[in-house]
Amino acid sequence: MYDFKLQSINLKNEKEKNEVYRFLEQFQLTLDKDVDYTVVLRDGNETIKATCSKEKNIFKCFAISEDLRGENVTSSLISHLIDKAFEEGIYHNFVFTKPDKIKIFTALNFKLIYEVEEAALLEYGIYDINKSLNKMIDRYSINPQSLKGALVMNCNPFTKGHRYIIEEAAKRCEEVLVFIVEEDRSIFPFKHRYSIVKEGVKDLTNVTVVPGGEYIISSATFPNYFIRKEDDRMRAYQNVDCNIFGKYFCSRFNIDKRFVGEEPYCNVTNSYNQTLKDIMPKYGVEVIELKRKKNDEEFISASKVRELIRNNKMDKVRELVPEVTWNFLNSQLGKEISERIKISNSPH
Repeated sequence: MYDFKLQSINLKNEKEKNEVYRFLEQFQLTLDKDVDYTVVLRDGNETIKATCSKEKNIFKCFAISEDLRGENVTSSLISHLIDKAFEEGIYHNFVFTKPDKIKIFTALNFKLIYEVEEAALLEYGIYDINKSLNKMIDRYSINPQSLKGALVMNCNPFTKGHRYIIEEAAKRCEEVLVFIVEEDRSIFPFKHRYSIVKEGVKDLTNVTVVPGGEYIISSATFPNYFIRKEDDRMRAYQNVDCNIFGKYFCSRFNIDKRFVGEEPYCNVTNSYNQTLKDIMPKYGVEVIELKRKKNDEEFISASKVRELIRNNKMDKVRELVPEVTWNFLNSQLGKEISERIKISNSPH
């Protein structure tokens, strides 16, 4: 690649960013708004001939000019991103890509986790999904031989509705695993969501609360750059996420029931629940949809709690959350988070 040079882009410089946007548009791609590092390959005329980006440990937004295909450009770009991640203390990386690009990445020692018609997820680094789940078993003393029920929750924040669904699962199963979504895209940070739920169900002796890890995927993580239509992107996300849970989590932890709360308001959650119902049976897993708990004839939800906090109706909040959540909200950190909710329009 003589006469070519790799150059990092200043993402705060609109001129430099727009140059990358224009290059990606040639391939019907876009630059995801949440990337934190972008590199380009320029020729002797300073023209961009290839680019890639990352968001934390997720590689994305790849494009290479047709005249450079087969010139080991992908290898150079990936090596550069891996080195950059390494500098940041990140030793395990993911890439979402189109299925027809899988061979390119497996040739660079990425391992395929799962592919669907629209997208594939691969990983690279010091461990893989199977090692990660084995580590969970050891760390949280999970018996892989016993049958279990499972729930995946964000708990942003933990409500009496969450507590009710966990209780119902605990009544129907000898053991229950509650996976708390670990990705920090919520107004309540993961470490606090996790500790609040753990404290909030400690009386349920057959329930184990476990961090979800990197393999329970958030829809917010799923790439915009090559799946432009929101419906297509959501369908791909749901298929990847549900199949990863079935293929890896359910088989490794011996899960035969997945519990979800009925969703009276959110079409996206309804769609996700339906995808679970379609996919889980092929892994021998029953999906049990439970009616949500009500308060004054209104369903309890974390979004409702955040809305009440935003409107400073803390007396109403107290009716919807367990004591452990209420105590957190009245701590110094809880009050700071409440203030952020009041000035934020974010649904998360």
